[in-house]
Amino acid sequence: MQGRTRLTDVAEQAGVSTATVSRVLNGKPGVAGETRRAVLAALDMLGYERPEKLRSRSNGLVGLVVPELSNPVFPAFAQSIETMLATTGYTPLLCTQSPGGITEDQYVDMLLEHEVDGIIFVSGLHADTHADPARYQRLQERGVPIALINGHNPEIDAPAFSTDDRGSMDLAVRHLVSQGHRTIGLAIGPDRFVPARRKRDGFVEAMRNYLDVSDPAIVSTLFTVEGGLSAGTSLIDLGCTAIICGSDLMALGVVRATRARGLRVPEDLSVVGYDDSALIPFTDPPLTTIRQPVEAMCQAAVTTLVAEIGGSRVPRTELVFVPELIVRGSTAAAPGNAVGLAI
Repeated sequence: MQGRTRLTDVAEQAGVSTATVSRVLNGKPGVAGETRRAVLAALDMLGYERPEKLRSRSNGLVGLVVPELSNPVFPAFAQSIETMLATTGYTPLLCTQSPGGITEDQYVDMLLEHEVDGIIFVSGLHADTHADPARYQRLQERGVPIALINGHNPEIDAPAFSTDDRGSMDLAVRHLVSQGHRTIGLAIGPDRFVPARRKRDGFVEAMRNYLDVSDPAIVSTLFTVEGGLSAGTSLIDLGCTAIICGSDLMALGVVRATRARGLRVPEDLSVVGYDDSALIPFTDPPLTTIRQPVEAMCQAAVTTLVAEIGGSRVPRTELVFVPELIVRGSTAAAPGNAVGLAI
C-alpha cells in the first residue's frame, strides 16, 4: 500500500483525504473511530490486505445464529451484527440454518465447544411459541450471555430487541385506506411465531379501527415466494384490492399470483411487503414495504451483549423499534377510486 494510486483509491472509496488514509495505515493517533472504520472498510472492499499492525487481536468469540439465508433480510442482519462485533474487537462465528441441515441446538453445542463469550439469536426458536425455552435458560445457567432479536419470550431471562410488528400493520393499513382500499387482505406466516402473531393482531386491530371490519381476510402460509403465490391467489379470489405481506419474499409471490391472473400491480391490486431488504427497490414494480430498522436493532443487541460479557447487568426487558413505511410503485389508488381518504 505504498503507491500513490492505491492511497488515492482508498481515500476516494472512504470519502477522506489521502493523508487520513496514511495515518490510519500507519497506526497514527488523531483519527476518529468512525473515520478509521471507513478506511478499513474501503481497504476490504477494494481487495487490499490490511497491514499487519492493523490486525488487532480478537477480544473473544461471539456466536451468531440466523435462519436460512434465502430471505435477504437475514444476511442483512448477519452483516450488520458481524460489522458491529468487529468494531468492538469480537470475532463473530456465523451459524446459518437451513431445512434438513444443522439445527439451532446443534449449532449451540458447537459454539459452546469453541468457548464463545456470548451468542446472538436472530429469529430463532425463541420466536417459536411451540419451542421449549429451557434451552436458553440452560445457556444462562452456564454463564453464557445471550441476546434475542425478533421474537420476545417472557420466559427467557435475556435482553430482546424487536420491530414493532403491531405498529407496522397500522402503518400499512392506514396507507392503503388513504388510497381508497376497503377490501384488504393479509398474507402471513405461521401463527406459532411471535412476529407473525403480532402482525396478525395488529392487522385485525387496524382493520377494525379504520374500516370497522371485524373479520378481515387472512391467509397463513410460509414466509416464501411460493407461500406468497398461494396466499395471493386465495386473497384475490376473495376480492381483495390490496394485500399486505409478512415478508418481501411473500410480496413478490403475490405479485406473481396477480400477473398469473392477468391482473396488474398496482392498477388492479396494491401490494405491501415487509423488511425492505437491499434489492427490493429494484423489483418490478418497486415494492412498497415496511422497513425494519436493522442497523439500530443490531447496534443495540451488540452493545448490550458486549456490556454483559464485560460484567454489567443489562435490562431484561424487550426493546421495541419503530418501523418505517417506504412507499414505492406497488401501491396506488383502489380500482375505481381516483382519490383516497385523508386519515
